[in-house]
Amino acid sequence: MMHIMRNSKTNVRTSAKEASHERIVSAAARAIRRSGYAGTGVADIMKEAGLTHGAFYAHFASREAMLAEAAGRACAESASLAAEVAASVPPGQALASLLHTYLSREHLEQMEQGCPLVALGSETVRQAPEVRQVMTRHIKAMVDLVARQSPDWGQPGAHERALVTVATMVGSLLLARAVDEPALADSLCAAALKHLDPA
Repeated sequence: MMHIMRNSKTNVRTSAKEASHERIVSAAARAIRRSGYAGTGVADIMKEAGLTHGAFYAHFASREAMLAEAAGRACAESASLAAEVAASVPPGQALASLLHTYLSREHLEQMEQGCPLVALGSETVRQAPEVRQVMTRHIKAMVDLVARQSPDWGQPGAHERALVTVATMVGSLLLARAVDEPALADSLCAAALKHLDPA
């Protein structure tokens, strides 16, 4: 009986710690897209997660470890959404659907939930290796997802086109977010769509 009660208490503690960890990572994944890596402080994240600053090291060995996990979460959320978009339409329409969703006004305005490559791409080069590895995996996965929508998937041309497509998508949205003129932002996205999806 005593043994069962100890296990029950341990399970409750473990579950509470996992829930706290989830809140921290979720808050950090939004924060890095909103404020960048440099603008994401441990104290602010812990406060947003409803925890004390002192509790941080019960979850992470360092700020960099938190940033790497937050980047991983942001990338996973982005990849999941892209996969859902591609799967929601017939195969021949998947690439067009991906392009229109990615370069939409809605994605442009949803910085905290949007593509981490747009929000963090230029900062990633100055981050710890574990953060860069996360972003590298995400870029490869994104290129692969786009390449798989090509009728000649598996051929070198499909991969090269996917590289250009992803670079154009990310670059166009990054510039659209950078400008302070909505009409110019819309034009940047529309021009990219015109060239990537002529149909």
